[in-house]
Amino acid sequence: MIRFRWNLLTACLLFASVLATWVPAGATVAVRRGRSYGARIFPDNAFTVADANQLTRRRINFRQGIDYPNVGGVVQPSCTNADYSICDAFAQLNTLDGFDLQPRVLVPFTGAIDLRSVNASDFFISTSTGAFVSGLRQLTFDPATNTLAGISDVFLGENTSYRIHLTNRILDTNGHQIMACGTACVVPFTTRTATGELVRVRQSMDLPLSDAANAYVLAGFPNASTSTASRKITLTQNGVDDVFLAASVQPSLADPLNGIVRTDQVKVDPSTPGAFQSSAVPNLIPPGNAGYYAFGSFLSPRYQFASASGHQDNPYGIGDGFTDGEIPPVPTIQTPVPFGADRIGVIVVTPDPAQFPPPWPAAIYGPGFTRSDYDIFVTADYNASLGIITLATNPSGHGFGPLSTTTVTAAGVSTTFLSYGRGRDLDGDGLIGDGLNDGVGPTGHVQPDASKLPSRKPIDGLESGLVQTVVDNMALGRALVAGLDIPGIGTNLVDPSRIMYYGLSFGGIYGTMLMGTDPLFHQGLLNVPGGPIVDIARLSSFRGDLAAALAISKPSFLNGGPGLAGFTEDLPLRVDPPRVITHPGAAALQELFANTNWYDRKGSPETFAPRIRLQPDPAWASSPKNFVFQIAYGDGTTTDVAGGVIVRAGAFFDRVVFYRNDKTPTYASDPHGWLADPSLAGRTAGEQQLGTFLSTGQVVNTNPSWLEFPIANPNNLECLHFADPQTGQSQMRQPFPASGDCPPLSSDG
Repeated sequence: MIRFRWNLLTACLLFASVLATWVPAGATVAVRRGRSYGARIFPDNAFTVADANQLTRRRINFRQGIDYPNVGGVVQPSCTNADYSICDAFAQLNTLDGFDLQPRVLVPFTGAIDLRSVNASDFFISTSTGAFVSGLRQLTFDPATNTLAGISDVFLGENTSYRIHLTNRILDTNGHQIMACGTACVVPFTTRTATGELVRVRQSMDLPLSDAANAYVLAGFPNASTSTASRKITLTQNGVDDVFLAASVQPSLADPLNGIVRTDQVKVDPSTPGAFQSSAVPNLIPPGNAGYYAFGSFLSPRYQFASASGHQDNPYGIGDGFTDGEIPPVPTIQTPVPFGADRIGVIVVTPDPAQFPPPWPAAIYGPGFTRSDYDIFVTADYNASLGIITLATNPSGHGFGPLSTTTVTAAGVSTTFLSYGRGRDLDGDGLIGDGLNDGVGPTGHVQPDASKLPSRKPIDGLESGLVQTVVDNMALGRALVAGLDIPGIGTNLVDPSRIMYYGLSFGGIYGTMLMGTDPLFHQGLLNVPGGPIVDIARLSSFRGDLAAALAISKPSFLNGGPGLAGFTEDLPLRVDPPRVITHPGAAALQELFANTNWYDRKGSPETFAPRIRLQPDPAWASSPKNFVFQIAYGDGTTTDVAGGVIVRAGAFFDRVVFYRNDKTPTYASDPHGWLADPSLAGRTAGEQQLGTFLSTGQVVNTNPSWLEFPIANPNNLECLHFADPQTGQSQMRQPFPASGDCPPLSSDG
């Protein structure tokens, strides 16, 4: 028996040796099997180290001087003032406990391959036991480095072991089979955790009051260890109740300044000319639909860092290392600790208490990017008339400066009060709210000579701001559970078992995260969301803003046209065939975008989509959530492609309402704002659908000519339905049937 075992072992070793050295006849190209990033298949657990403080028991470990910085194709010993953004990005990746949940897989070769020969049978991801999980799509080949890249077709599970497979049936440009580690390369990798941080924050908010780890106690809420009173909304400021009979407030679409007026602090120094700007608040709630308008504030635990001076961007190793707008990462076995508490504004629209006696069901509204809680007046048309109270608060960094005010004229009497603006001057230019992420997340910094330096947290796009905004909405929900008291109406006006959510655009993005995190919100409507953020930006009307960040990066990533806004990434859409990179710098852009998505997953909607229904949290597994996604054909702001990422990750095509903008009279317009913008044909139908869903839980097709429920052709979430900005063409929309539906997916990948 001992001799038999020895002979078997010898045979296995000899066979393995033969496989390792066997080369297909005529093969001239092989998979590179080096020891550094870019010289071997990636992702690979070889790029991790053991770390008991992480849930995966691993941590990413890129090595400076070996794996990065790669400048002009050559790895340098360290970064300089000309390229430090590269080091900053890798330092951020080194805090993660595993690889991306939808990874970009890289395979470097010793020569060129025939990209047409790559398919899902020979390039795929499997489980740790070898069962097929996903092919690779959006395939590209970079002739400059002979590197094949593809993005996982499937959103992978967190903290899970997978394998990359690549076989020798891929061909080189001479039609010969490549040398793939013998007959096949098999590389193990472990995915990161991503949703756990926000889930643990939510759990810490629900700990017993006596628990020292309670988030409200840690944030310093008054008497938080003995009472929930400090969580409640206050609607009184300077001894005045800011509650107004809705019928006594004049409705408005624009100036003149009557009804509701916002005065925004747009400069840090309130004494400078033009520090404040006033404008009318559009109000589309029909007279008689609402009972009261109320304006107030509540406290929320603050996890985003904010220095006392209001402006700070420390390089690594200097001072505390924190960056304004960032939620500092912690090991994944830990729960972040709040820095303190922020008082943030809230606007309330109530039903008529005589017609609908409280307690009322409540709907919290999430405003869009660069928008504000004032948008409640253009998105809550029917809610109050159906007996639903609606509330809204600003996303992180929104609402302009802290000295911003609201003035309400009711029955001829004007009342002015603070609106608790959340914007801050993070870039040091003296202005508030002038940048798209000025206060939402880490940003570039203006220097005395007016030049601008990049953020030292370059791949934290809007992740931190999105996480903080979810926390704020969870805090608002718990403020209602603590009891909503409105002067002149009554106390405990909300039914805590019927708290819902709806959000538009950015509000749909963090709303997806909220619905995938918090059991308090049992029902939700998400309008025109998308993800991940960097992919929204590069394919949409935000492309120019992304270009501005790429331009100030060290080094600059702008590589020229034909792509709009000065950069071309050569990255096909998921529905497109494989593509050979032809523009210098495109591969570096693909890497940057992939690394940003990888880092940002814990603050990105597609990460939380599976938790809504596909992989529900134990907190609501026995009582499934009721939800619906409204998406618009030809959306040029978040894009159908980005919406499709969320829907595929959560596997809920059956819950998609598709607004066929191409079949409406306003087909030429960007339909992104169709739930709020009265100039778009579908607004009334969208508002009616929203009200019906919130009041009954049913999705009713309020205009079958323009709305599909469920979406008739899921492939329509694979196309932009306007020119890809990488071609250099602007967004153009045609009426049905000229634009047509998206074709089926190709077989490649």
